[in-house]
Amino acid sequence: MNALVIAPQWIGDAVMTEPLLRRLRARGERLTVGALPWVAPVYRAMPQVEDIIEFPFQHGGLQFKARHGIARQIQGRFETAYILPNSLKSALLPFLASIPKRVGYLGEARVGLLTHRLKNPKDKPPMVAFYSALSGEKEGLENDRPRLQLPAAQIGAALDAAGLRAGAYYAFAPGAEYGPAKRWPALHYAELARRLDRPVVLLGSAKEADLCQEIAGAAGQGQCLNLAGKTPLLQAFALIAAARAAVSNDSGLMHVAAAFGVPQVAVFGSSSPLHTPPLNDKAQVLWLKQDAGYQPPLDCAPCFQRECPLGHTRCLYDITPGRVLAAVDAARQ
Repeated sequence: MNALVIAPQWIGDAVMTEPLLRRLRARGERLTVGALPWVAPVYRAMPQVEDIIEFPFQHGGLQFKARHGIARQIQGRFETAYILPNSLKSALLPFLASIPKRVGYLGEARVGLLTHRLKNPKDKPPMVAFYSALSGEKEGLENDRPRLQLPAAQIGAALDAAGLRAGAYYAFAPGAEYGPAKRWPALHYAELARRLDRPVVLLGSAKEADLCQEIAGAAGQGQCLNLAGKTPLLQAFALIAAARAAVSNDSGLMHVAAAFGVPQVAVFGSSSPLHTPPLNDKAQVLWLKQDAGYQPPLDCAPCFQRECPLGHTRCLYDITPGRVLAAVDAARQ
């Protein structure tokens, strides 16, 4: 059976869908993923995906004409569609393509666009279980973990292009698309880089190039290689997969590192690891809200704000580079 999967629009959410796709493929469904261009590379690291359609859509707006055009192109190709986002527009394309079975959660008045509707749970479960429930299966949803894979040759090519050796560097992903209340301070990253026993590769989007350059400059000459905005996303994935360990904020690349099983440290500030932790046995999570010895207690966390509403961002500034260094060592044991 041929199935179309409409992917979420964020990298971290896309990683969380891998166990669902693994379940669907295991029962014989041939999977094509429809994804926005900045998310599509995640699905190229999932061997169970047969094909990818990159959608030319932008943030916001219904963009009915573009969706109708793609729907006409794919009409008759799929028996089932799994609509992972909860938006009206994400369900529109499978409806216009007349895909007979259309599975998704209720939301945004899209009852008529879906043939198989799941109610949104009152207490939102972990993201993996939330997406995997769309398979219709009920067993093992809570314990599954995302897994990404790349061929060894592809990882080797990425290392050669960057002039690196596997395991001979640390990967830092210091950005966070949501805002500064999720970003561990640049000077903390720089001090950590100075104290590590190997060089550091800085990864991120072009928007984060200046942030990474600030870290590289403060860390000292030769300690950091700033590749933010200079590598395609799939190449950045390969460099994370081959790293000695990864350090990041709560971000999409945090989930990528977890899915490759890399030793990692994840620093949380305004968000909560209770909902979106890195699902990785080799992960160390630092969140002062859970630190009983931290005084005074962080009653304000998690605030889920883009910027600290109190102006101090203690939840991040008070996590010292020394503490993260100790967590890196623990992650690698």
